[in-house]
Amino acid sequence: MEVVNHNIEVVVHIPDRLDATARSKVVAELESREGIYSALFCPIRYHLMLIQYERDRISSQDVIHLVSELTPEPRLIGPI
Repeated sequence: MEVVNHNIEVVVHIPDRLDATARSKVVAELESREGIYSALFCPIRYHLMLIQYERDRISSQDVIHLVSELTPEPRLIGPI
C-alpha cells in the first residue's frame, strides 16, 4: 500500500526585520495552530520562513492569513 504525504512546505517572505524574541513568538504561535507541523526562519535569511502544513486541513491562503495576524504584509513565495 502506498503512503501518501499530504504535507506541503511553503516559503513565506516577512518584510519586517524581527528580532530573535519576535521570531520565536511567531514560530511558537504558528506551531500551536491546527494543521501546521513546523515553522522556522531560515538561518541567516531571517526574512524567510519555511512552514510545513497539512494540505487536507488548511490551505496556503490560510497559512498566509495566520502569518499576517502575527507580522505585517507576509508574502507567499511558493512551495518547496
